[in-house]
Amino acid sequence: MRKINLISTVALAIIMSACGNGKSAHQDDEALKNNPLMKESTLPYHAPDFAAIENSHFKPALEAGIKEKLAEIEAIANNPEPPTFENTLVALEKSGHTLNRVYGIFNMLTGANTNPELQAVEEEIAPRMASLSDAIFLNEKMFQRVKSIYNQLDQLNLDAESRRLVEYYYERFVLAGANLSPEDKEKMKKLNEEEALLRTQFANRLLAAAKKGALVVEDKSKLKGLSDAELEALKQERDGKTVYVLPLLNTTQQPLFSSLDDRETRRELFLKSVSRASQGDENDTREIIKRIASIRAEQAQLLGFKNYAEWNLKDQMAQTPEAANKFMAELVPATVAKAKKEAQELQKLIDREGGNFKLEPWDWSYYAAKLQKAKYDLDENEIKPYFELNRVLEDGVFFAATKLYGITFKERHDIPVYSDDMRVFEIFNEDGSAVGLFYVDYFKRDNKAGGAWMSEIIGQSRLLNQKPVIYNVCNFPKPAEGEPALLTYDNVTTMFHEFGHALHGLLSDQKYPSLAGTNVSRDFVELPSQINEHWALYPEVFNNYAKHYKTGEPMPKELVDKVVKASKFNQGFALAEVLAAAGLDMQWHTITTDTSIDDVEAFEKQALENINLLIPQIPPRYSSPYFLHIWGHGYAAGYYAYLWAEMLDNDAFAWFMENGGLTRENGQRFREMILSRGNSEDLHKMFVDFRGKEPDITPMLKHRGLID
Repeated sequence: MRKINLISTVALAIIMSACGNGKSAHQDDEALKNNPLMKESTLPYHAPDFAAIENSHFKPALEAGIKEKLAEIEAIANNPEPPTFENTLVALEKSGHTLNRVYGIFNMLTGANTNPELQAVEEEIAPRMASLSDAIFLNEKMFQRVKSIYNQLDQLNLDAESRRLVEYYYERFVLAGANLSPEDKEKMKKLNEEEALLRTQFANRLLAAAKKGALVVEDKSKLKGLSDAELEALKQERDGKTVYVLPLLNTTQQPLFSSLDDRETRRELFLKSVSRASQGDENDTREIIKRIASIRAEQAQLLGFKNYAEWNLKDQMAQTPEAANKFMAELVPATVAKAKKEAQELQKLIDREGGNFKLEPWDWSYYAAKLQKAKYDLDENEIKPYFELNRVLEDGVFFAATKLYGITFKERHDIPVYSDDMRVFEIFNEDGSAVGLFYVDYFKRDNKAGGAWMSEIIGQSRLLNQKPVIYNVCNFPKPAEGEPALLTYDNVTTMFHEFGHALHGLLSDQKYPSLAGTNVSRDFVELPSQINEHWALYPEVFNNYAKHYKTGEPMPKELVDKVVKASKFNQGFALAEVLAAAGLDMQWHTITTDTSIDDVEAFEKQALENINLLIPQIPPRYSSPYFLHIWGHGYAAGYYAYLWAEMLDNDAFAWFMENGGLTRENGQRFREMILSRGNSEDLHKMFVDFRGKEPDITPMLKHRGLID
């Protein structure tokens, strides 16, 4: 998931100069007056009018939003009246309306439909956005107002959510450095600005590296194993020749590995994947990530923490890197044992076929697919015809949501979009009342960041009278013109996963925007998304969407049984690559200011050895130079959160199964106790209240097939 919270994680510092652009002030004023971003959209839910918005509109609108926000901050901080909950914290919650609106749209486009002009604005804006956060959280006058309110908390007679908002802001100020000396605050501001710029540069370089790193194959025979539809989707005309372009997805492993018969082609694609951002060219990210890691260590030291992870986890469920590392370490022995057993099985298969070579990373998916077929008589190409994208969305993802939460979906064709690939849905409660608006953008494009995520254009808030406008973005291969989009089962679970995040934003019911929706800790935010994955294989849901795209016939029971049995297949590998990435993240973010890193590859190798996950055949899901989650998307010292939340989601799903499974009553309870609550109370307490007991790792281990 990728999400930007303007209040707590980004900001702008100085009013940008309008000089030097060759225009008069009057011309600038007229242009701003006619800028569609400067007005509240008249479309339903104030959805952006992409038909009217141009690249050139963003910079002046962002500048104006910054100016407005800074003025509001100064007015709150310098209010001569004694600080109160209303004139300080509620005022902060209401501030930045223009900037929030513009940045929500800008963030959507720079992630999913960017271009050089937007990237240039993004790099200029990023450090100033970091400064706005400092203008709030390193503002001494503002902190003294918040501190005064916090010190009177027990006398203020606030409702539970308002009390939580006071605690939230006080903690944010302290963790941001509000108690630093003036000199150290200036140091922190400079570090924050530099890090924000580097994060943006990293994301832009990585996007270019992935595009440049695509494998171009001229000889069609090297692509044996791919279907005709896949070949057609990969085909391009270049310099008068027909070639096949195999794009890189964000992960180390690539989906085509499981189908490509030619071992050399698999090897070439793997090498393209792992070296995409470490070629020594203009897209190399290694110097950037070394500097980001160093900056984060400096930030933590300024605040009195041993390392960045210790600082960053203070407001997470795990609370300390030691707790997160202990949790992961407990998973390593069983994971490695299972992965080694899987590797031995694959090597035996290679030997039986006379391969005469040792298993390598580019072989794993290919031979795992063969072994899966041998064990379960299951071929991915056999099940893909039953997973047509639109049917999975409407008869699977939406169907489950209706059954659980009573919400219904109506497609809107009158809402402008930025790509023909997009669809827009309006969502309603059982009583017909409006929930919000939901966009989907599923297909890979060269100008789209890798991975899959949910974010919001407009967040839910009763204070601001805002209904949520939410979107999901994925990178599924786009089919050839006129062909259906047939998904792998992994794609199917990704759709359910990202919609789980969407539900967290859509079904939020909070007064204050800072506490609404997905504004929760990283190790809790994946609970709604990952529990939603479980419904993909739930019989009532699965049977409703798993139908052949040509005949409409449901998937035969014997094939369904194979899919269910195979769901625990290859879990040693799957967990090992995620654990390796999570451990690598934590190793990067527990360095100190005394740590010197000259060689990124050497650091990564040592880091994996330190956590006992240096497995030659199983590289991390993301290697350091293309680990977008931690260098660009806010998961620094937080990638473990997927595993922590997996413990929570499996335990919570066990509650569903103990209480009747997919029922409207159960869904309503989860909606009221988890999805609607945002960050309105302690998250550990929120989970325990729903589950009825402390979280238990056993259901996760069973789900992964690590224990019986």
